[in-house]
Amino acid sequence: MKQNFWKWRLRKIRGNRMENEKEKEKQLLTKPKEKLKKGKQGILHVIFSRTGIIFLMILIQLGILLICFKLIRDYVFITYWAMVFLGFCLVIVIIGRRGNPAFQIAWIVPILTVPVFGALFYLYFYAQIGSRQLNKLILEEQAKTASLVEQNPETERMLQEESQQMTHLATYLRNASGSAVHRNTSAKYFSSGEEAFEPLLQELRGAKKFIFIEFFIIGPGYMWESVLEILKAKAQEGVEVRLLYDGMNELFRLPRDYPQELEKYGIKCRVFAPIIPALSTTQNNRDHRKIVVVDGRMAMTGGINLADEYINRKERFGYWKDAAVIIEGEAVKSFTLMFLRTWKVANPKNQEEVDYRSYIDVPPAERKYPESGYVLPFDDNPLDGELTSETVYMDILYSAKKYVHIMTPYLVPDHEMIVALTYAAKRGVDVRIMMPHIPDKKYAFLLARTYYDELLDAGVKISEFEPGFVHTKAIVSDDEKAVVGSINMDFRSFYLSFECGVLLYQNTAVAELENDFQTTLEKCLTVTHDFYQKQPLIFRIAGKVLRLFAPLM
Repeated sequence: MKQNFWKWRLRKIRGNRMENEKEKEKQLLTKPKEKLKKGKQGILHVIFSRTGIIFLMILIQLGILLICFKLIRDYVFITYWAMVFLGFCLVIVIIGRRGNPAFQIAWIVPILTVPVFGALFYLYFYAQIGSRQLNKLILEEQAKTASLVEQNPETERMLQEESQQMTHLATYLRNASGSAVHRNTSAKYFSSGEEAFEPLLQELRGAKKFIFIEFFIIGPGYMWESVLEILKAKAQEGVEVRLLYDGMNELFRLPRDYPQELEKYGIKCRVFAPIIPALSTTQNNRDHRKIVVVDGRMAMTGGINLADEYINRKERFGYWKDAAVIIEGEAVKSFTLMFLRTWKVANPKNQEEVDYRSYIDVPPAERKYPESGYVLPFDDNPLDGELTSETVYMDILYSAKKYVHIMTPYLVPDHEMIVALTYAAKRGVDVRIMMPHIPDKKYAFLLARTYYDELLDAGVKISEFEPGFVHTKAIVSDDEKAVVGSINMDFRSFYLSFECGVLLYQNTAVAELENDFQTTLEKCLTVTHDFYQKQPLIFRIAGKVLRLFAPLM
């Protein structure tokens, strides 16, 4: 019955479009998009496409490494045992390194089981200078621009009077990512992609000075074409338009020369960490953030990317449940700064100077938001050694008094997060995690379910969204605080990806998020121990094996 309801809702969403919108869609989708359709013509095209060539080059490099390792091992006996000794030394080094033990185990296993390959691959992995250079650039930009978002002393004093705990969390975020806590900022929560889409278009149409857009995924289709038409028009009007997207789009969605195509329309475009045909640790750190800033007066973030499945124009995994938040007011400047910093380091060879202050010092909003509570945008750099996103989540769990409700598409917690979740549940806090019932990645789903028993035993409640896929990334607690952003509850978001979010305290959007959680919970299946035990044995074994290497996935 529940599935029928949501299938009916999907049909209604698609069916009840106005005729003029359908005509617009037809016009948009019938425009020439030859370059956006690459990779759609079958296996031969994939093999000879850019993606196929990149994978082939990487496989060749791996093959050369394997051949070299085999020759060294078989041809020179002493060299092999020297590598075994090197592997033993590396194990000692790894154990003594700072960081999560799960990462240490994930490296120790291949080093001990395949000494030559494991040891040399570890050395190759940590010899990469690309990640260090990128982190150096980011830290330099942060230091250069730290004074642009100063903490208002009066706001800090008011927060301290309200809550010492939140003051400490705000202080941590200030030290970890240069964030400031703001008042006089409104936040509007949207419980689905289609609900947020039209307000986003309206904001873009109203742009007068600049539009900044940063997304992990941009996919050909109605959603992106609708946004692109507005961006082209605004660029022609003299509005400054900047677009930044992650390099993974070059593999499957967008042509490599897409930035040059957009430049023809006056849209400045950069690609974060373009994919290159070489083994490199830098390519493991992706820009997973979702940010839109308009004129320094409005910002949007959340889980929604610019592709049709996010607004249920295209069905992939049942109903796509997502969320976003739009803020207006003082806190927008933090998102402006986030975007500009990443824009600068995305192309270090381009010596263009960014006048940060001209974008930050916008006229104050005429509208006041006296009952808006506190808004604290933050970002997370995976290269600086600070687990900002995970720390915020754990702070909420440890300080919760009544409940903590979490929506996440992936559940791959490290040991510290498991302790935080289970401890909160054991001391009587209502801890609930909402997951998809129809996954987008089978391996991630098998891996997530290996954690179910441990969490259920401690009293954590888990639900799966029966009609489809939950892509919302949010946490809400005690009717007081919440985080909405791009952060999944897994190793990749906590340790490897560039992320962002907005922490809300005593803001009206907190209640909107909790209401969405409760409404969606009615469409969920309650997870029991049988969920895991009833899986085929091969699936359970696969999940356990994947768990061993989860930190590196």
